[in-house]
Parts: sequence; structure tokens; C-alpha cells
Amino acid sequence: MAALSTLTPPQLSDLTHSIFSDIHHRHHRLSALLSSPTLFSLTLHHLHSLSLPQKTLLIARNLLSSLRHLTLHLHPKPYSSPPPIPSNTLKQKDLDAILLLLLLCETRQHNPESLETESPAEWRGILSKLVSDTMLRNSGIGFYNGSVLIPYVEMVTRCWRFVGEMGYCCDHNNGDGKMGREVAASAAVVVALPSVEVRGGGVECVICKEEMREGRDVCEFPCEHLFHWICILPWLRKRNTCPCCRFELPTDDVFGEIQRLWDVLIKVGNRSFDV
Repeated sequence: MAALSTLTPPQLSDLTHSIFSDIHHRHHRLSALLSSPTLFSLTLHHLHSLSLPQKTLLIARNLLSSLRHLTLHLHPKPYSSPPPIPSNTLKQKDLDAILLLLLLCETRQHNPESLETESPAEWRGILSKLVSDTMLRNSGIGFYNGSVLIPYVEMVTRCWRFVGEMGYCCDHNNGDGKMGREVAASAAVVVALPSVEVRGGGVECVICKEEMREGRDVCEFPCEHLFHWICILPWLRKRNTCPCCRFELPTDDVFGEIQRLWDVLIKVGNRSFDV
């Protein structure tokens, strides 16, 4: 919420409409899932076949999608060539599983006795009513920013806490769990890094400690630090940070990317208190 406070009214309006569009798309897919007994049964069977770590990964991928949605609007863009976003396309089967899993968790939290029946057919009816009631409340008629943003941020926070409780989230200085460890930079991001010609000379590559000679092509990070290509490529295969300032490049690792984007939102929010 602190990060949201940094947005101007037009930016807040853009974010609100973007989130509303995303929610509408998800509700449309969930409605299709619940209206088909066959699809509902197959998706429920798929969920039952997944282990707890696999379910956690599904929630993490949903969290990552939401964080990317937020940071797209919230992240200040101080660099002329921002790094590309790694692809994280979900298969339709996995998206359906995520939507159903989150709906079951929400129903269990607010009305646990409603799911005590063992009949999936009855579950489908109960969940269908819940979704239809939610869609009526968020129909978009006369909605205001808070009616969309607050539930969305609460959903993101719940997913973050769940992933953390499962042991996949930790402090960078801790080194435990899936997050907090070093992760490789995204291959797509590395390929997109620009090659620039050294001008003036006298610039040292901090990895090999040798001078980057004038006229030589070197790698430039979004933070504008330069490195020999032969030095930085092995570095990026192990970690996604700039050797000089710790600027973080996107990564293909789901949990590492969640931590990176979460840190971005925290920094944006902290800046709002410093102003």
C-alpha cells in the first residue's frame, strides 16, 4: 500500500483499470470452469494429484504474475533500456488449477463448513454461487479504486505469506529456503544486454581487475556499469546482480523473481516515506 501511495491520480487510474481487466479475465475463466462438470472434475483431479510443494509452486507463479502486474505500473524507470521480462506463460490446465485452488482456500477460510461434503458436484454448486456473488459486487458499475486495489493487494499479501510459511521465502541475508539464495540471470535478459564501445579508456572491469581498452566492445548493464563480456557471462550464469551496485536483473527462477519484484515494491514504498 505504501508503494501505491506514490502513484499520481492518472497512474492510479491506469493501474486500477488494468487490475480490473485482469480480474474480469480470471472470473470469466473461473466461471467457464465451474459451469462445466467435466472440466471441474478434471481440474479437481489434477489438484489432488499435486504434492504440497507443487501446489506451492502454483501459488508462487500466480504471485509472480501479480507482482509483475504491479511493478509494471509502480516501478520507476530510471534506465533508458529496462531489461526484458522473462516469459512465464502458464498452461491452461495450470491456470485453471491455480484459480480453483485459490477459490477453495478462500472458501475454506471464510466458510469452512460449506466444503465438509465429500461430493465434488456439491462443491461446484457452492463455489459457483460464491463466484457469482463476487462478480456482482465487482461488476464495475460505480466502482472506485479501493474496491479493486485493496482486495487485489490483500490477495498478493496472502500468497506471499503462504509461500513464506511453506519455507520458500526468507531474508536475503539469511540464505535459507528457496528465496535468499543466488540465482542466475534470465537467459533472455542476458541476450538482450547491449554491447557498447569503450570510449576514453581507463575503465576497470571489476571482475578481472583489468582495464577495458578504448574501442573494445563490452557489456553494459541497465545501471550503466560496464564489464568484459568474457567476465560477465560466467558471473550471470550463477547470479543476477551487478558486481558493482547489486542492481538485480530479472531471473527465470520463480522464487528468485518473486523476491526481486517484492524488493522493488518495498523500495518504492520506502521512498514515499523519505520524501
